[in-house]
Amino acid sequence: MAKKHSPQKRAGAAPGVLAPEAPLLRGQAERFVPAAIVVLGVLSYLNSLHTPFIFDDRYHIVENLRIRHLWPPWEILTHSSRPVIHLSLALNYALGGLDPWGYHAFNICIHVLAALVLYGIVRATFLSDSLRHRWARVATPLAGMIAALWLVHPIQTESVTYTIQRGESLMGLFYLLTLYCVIRLHNSSRGKLWGAAAIACCLFGMSCKGVMATAPIVVLLYDRTFLSSSWAELAQRRKGLYLGLAATWLVYPLLLSQAPEEWKDSAGFNYAGLSPFQYAITQPSVILHYLRLAFWPSELCLDYGWPPVKGIGDALAPGIVICALILAFVWAWRRNAPLGFFGIWFFLILIPTSSFIPIADLAVEHRMYLSLAAVIALAVTGLAALSQRRAAKEPIRIPAAGWVACALVIAVFTALTIRRNSDYSSMLTMWESTVRTSPGNPRAHYDFGVSLEGAGQTQPAIAQYQTAIQLNPGYSEALNNLGHALLKAGKPSDSVVYLQRAIAIKPSLPETHTSLATALAQIGKFQEAEREFAQALRLNPDYEEAHNNLGILLSMEHRPTEAIEHWTQALRLNPAMPDTHTNIATALTETGSIREALAHYDQALRIQPDYLRAQIGMAKLLATAQVAQGGDPVRAVAIAERACQLTGNRDPVCLDTLAISYAAANRFDDALKTGQAALQLAGSQGLADLSREIEAHLQFYRAHRR
Repeated sequence: MAKKHSPQKRAGAAPGVLAPEAPLLRGQAERFVPAAIVVLGVLSYLNSLHTPFIFDDRYHIVENLRIRHLWPPWEILTHSSRPVIHLSLALNYALGGLDPWGYHAFNICIHVLAALVLYGIVRATFLSDSLRHRWARVATPLAGMIAALWLVHPIQTESVTYTIQRGESLMGLFYLLTLYCVIRLHNSSRGKLWGAAAIACCLFGMSCKGVMATAPIVVLLYDRTFLSSSWAELAQRRKGLYLGLAATWLVYPLLLSQAPEEWKDSAGFNYAGLSPFQYAITQPSVILHYLRLAFWPSELCLDYGWPPVKGIGDALAPGIVICALILAFVWAWRRNAPLGFFGIWFFLILIPTSSFIPIADLAVEHRMYLSLAAVIALAVTGLAALSQRRAAKEPIRIPAAGWVACALVIAVFTALTIRRNSDYSSMLTMWESTVRTSPGNPRAHYDFGVSLEGAGQTQPAIAQYQTAIQLNPGYSEALNNLGHALLKAGKPSDSVVYLQRAIAIKPSLPETHTSLATALAQIGKFQEAEREFAQALRLNPDYEEAHNNLGILLSMEHRPTEAIEHWTQALRLNPAMPDTHTNIATALTETGSIREALAHYDQALRIQPDYLRAQIGMAKLLATAQVAQGGDPVRAVAIAERACQLTGNRDPVCLDTLAISYAAANRFDDALKTGQAALQLAGSQGLADLSREIEAHLQFYRAHRR
């Protein structure tokens, strides 16, 4: 029998401590790992580059006027609770306006950089004094696998593809950089430089999101676990560093003071929707859901609408599991610090969002952005270590099957991430996916309804609004939108019922009063409609839609002077409304102010050259007005011919207008021929009143025909 050779011991190593074997990857092969991470990141998120802005992107990006000016930057930095995020958005806007491509490219770069930093951290951890004797041989490829799994995990799509959630990913990058700088500081001749960089990264991260407040504690525990042999050594060598990191906490209250009021009402102890206790007893089930997604990332959801736990009984089982996990990791940290650190990393990072501080959204996937790294690292290293449980002190050797299995999981995660990105391709696909995953969430049905209505699918939108109201009868926004959609669908009586319910719940919305007024006007209740318009304008005197629609109502009541006053106010607020210019022109024509009417028609056609209603009105007025008042039959013919061309000569009103214009230009043969075509079309369309008008016009043409 051949003699077995004992593994070589390191020179000077303590008895029983094995010398690390030669690494699996060296030289050029070692450089392949970061390149592979970059390629994987780009491949996973390439199909996200052209996804539109969704959900909160509209508020934070599309409607955010502060990001429209990059210079001077202090205007952004001093008026935001997340100044680094808003500065990055301003940079995106300066480079590409509101083209989503640049914003998504920036997000992908952040995520890939974070994965590269994570790779560096994990590799350095495997090569630390406490682990290198077992892990040095596989440090590079295993760190690459962990970073790759974290990079392409589908749960990360919410932090990358959902544009405004760069707040999570950019904070995550600075979090990882803070830790990386401290690792590099250890035993470095340029320790002060790395220490300053760590404090700067911590400060930048604090300016991205409050979760960064846990970074000084996590870095301190990492230092004690992997870098320092005792707390005394740590305090002696790096007391100044940790005082500097802790000093970044002082910045956060200043940043919070700049937060929008609606943020203060939806998070923190001022949030009235949920007590700290109820929030706390709900979070164990949420955290267990996060852990399930970490291992089985199916049915991802943008908006869970997670219901709060109703009582202690429902929270007991999840609470016991989470408490047991926390105690197990604390115990493990005391017995086997590297193992326990993974669990402490996971739970500490979740404390700001998943403990007892109430937040309106009880569960969102982007909160797992950094905590996921701990789960993956623990799972991968745990499986690697268990594979050698009979040789607990020997260097880790991972069989080929293990590497292949890990590569297959990376491939599956990449495919799932690419597929999940496709859900973000439009508002419709995203909210359809959300409703399918979370059918009991009224807000998801509401937002799906908004997307359907925006796509012109009014009836399906009505069904979604109705579902949202069934789930939450007091949902004022859904009641308002349902009333508005019913109004568009030609059901003003039904619309009134829902709009009145919406106002009873939230009477301060001028939009709801305006929609109700419009519905009341359509069912002939003009006085009630006028009162609702007046209420809308009391709530918002500069509400252009209320001014415009009240003008229409007053015009219907034959009060053109009052109508013109409100339309003029609407144009003051928004001069680029061709329909309002046309309304004023029509009213001015009634009052005999022909030149002023023609000026408004002109303005309407400058804004929208092919606006049919303005073309018809202006052509008729030019044809019938006296020359001294601005009449011009030749121009009337040109405008009317253009209107008929746009409608393919299939609109009887356009043809009748052209016939009137021909007659004004003394072209009665053309007028007669065109009028007969108009009469034929009006008859075929059952337009009896119009047919009688055209008949009278034809008699006039015949009488004046030469």
